[in-house]
Amino acid sequence: MGKEEPGPQGSEFTIGKENNSPTESRFTRMKKSDNSQSQLFATRLGVIAATVGSAVGLGNIWRFPYEAGVHGGGAFMIVYLVFIFLLGIPVLTAEFVLGRSTHRSVFGAFGFLKPGTRFKGIGLIGVVASLMILSFYSVVAGWTLEYFIRSFGDLFSKNGSDDFHRMFGEFTEGWRPILWTVVFLLINMLVIVRGVQKGVERASNIITPLLFVLILIFCVNSLTLSGAREGLEFLFRPDFSEISPSVVIGAMGQAFFSLSLGLGCMLTYASYFKDDTPLIRSATVTAGLDVMAAILSGILIFPAVFTYGFSPEAGPALVFEVLPAIFAQMPGGKIFAPLFFFMLFLASLSSTISMSEIMVSWLTRERGVSRRSACWLTIGIAMFFGVLCALSFSYMSGLKIAGTIEFNIFNIFDYTSSNILLPFGGMLISIFTGWQLDRNIVKKTMNEPKSWFNRFAPFVIFILKYVAPVMIFVIFVSNV
Repeated sequence: MGKEEPGPQGSEFTIGKENNSPTESRFTRMKKSDNSQSQLFATRLGVIAATVGSAVGLGNIWRFPYEAGVHGGGAFMIVYLVFIFLLGIPVLTAEFVLGRSTHRSVFGAFGFLKPGTRFKGIGLIGVVASLMILSFYSVVAGWTLEYFIRSFGDLFSKNGSDDFHRMFGEFTEGWRPILWTVVFLLINMLVIVRGVQKGVERASNIITPLLFVLILIFCVNSLTLSGAREGLEFLFRPDFSEISPSVVIGAMGQAFFSLSLGLGCMLTYASYFKDDTPLIRSATVTAGLDVMAAILSGILIFPAVFTYGFSPEAGPALVFEVLPAIFAQMPGGKIFAPLFFFMLFLASLSSTISMSEIMVSWLTRERGVSRRSACWLTIGIAMFFGVLCALSFSYMSGLKIAGTIEFNIFNIFDYTSSNILLPFGGMLISIFTGWQLDRNIVKKTMNEPKSWFNRFAPFVIFILKYVAPVMIFVIFVSNV
């Protein structure tokens, strides 16, 4: 590590010196060259809106309710909350440290902080995982657009969950998922091509508050239903005898997935932070609002599930098969159905914007590609693989390897990214920050003068060194 000296924009330290410039640090030269104000979030509100928008996606509104449903409700939520604050906030802070201290992409940050090739592989995991998730996630997001359109038309012509199950199967086996996947990715393109402030931040400032408003509207409606008490008891009254290893593993995985840890989304967004952005405070607020969205999603769904006699253990089918059946019976369902699927669309968009930024940031900052070209290349790759993922339910559903092993691109992308690359990447980020990165850099980057959050820095560092790697390794092994 090079000697410490004041850096630009209020930076408290610099990192290393290159041989071709004995007086100017790599950190200072990098900031001068590629860190203009337009590449930073303009306000702290924009920071929170973007990071919360990245975290609050289908992982909260879709995944949390069905995970809580199949794992016993209240008991699962208690364990989930423990892991959010024990695991989520420290690892989220680690990504913020790596991003803000370098203002580099997920690929460039590791090589910059530790010159050499062995650590760049951590960033490569993030780039590959983001493309895989963007590809199959956009297919699911496309489904929300289909159901949004159908909620104005033939959605309510069906009767019972069997009809909705059949309708969903017929839809995914046709050509319309391909169309909606392409449409969704083009909408994503319209946002990211406008840049950090005019695109990502401006969209987040609109989408994130609107998302919470819609969730609250649905929660108020759910609390008026006859099954509200039973649904709330299921969610908030834990039966600790139901806590099992599978519940613990499921809760850890949900905390990890919900905050997009290990993917590099938060590291990339942190590279757009100004140097005075408080990191531990921002991580705590982001995690807290993410938890709030998850709990509100449970309040939104479980009273309706119990009111209309469905099982809370419906699993992933909850959104596209069970809830449409509920809307068909619910007073005012023709109003709430389009609002709900529009809400899912917004949640999907806020997450995919951050996933797209991972590769865009790498191409523009490390490869010198213009932002417009980087955006088209990212969306083009996601579109190609997204179409293949959409075809996995129809024309490519019967593919087999060596005539025996079923080959489903959607499932492979989902499993590989979510169950292998994300936890593995998160474990390496924790180890890198806790054991490899210079302690002075970590402390000074986390430091929040005159803030009581500053007293948590030693605790965060301890978690990153000794607790998070072990916990994430457990997730990784159990998922594999």
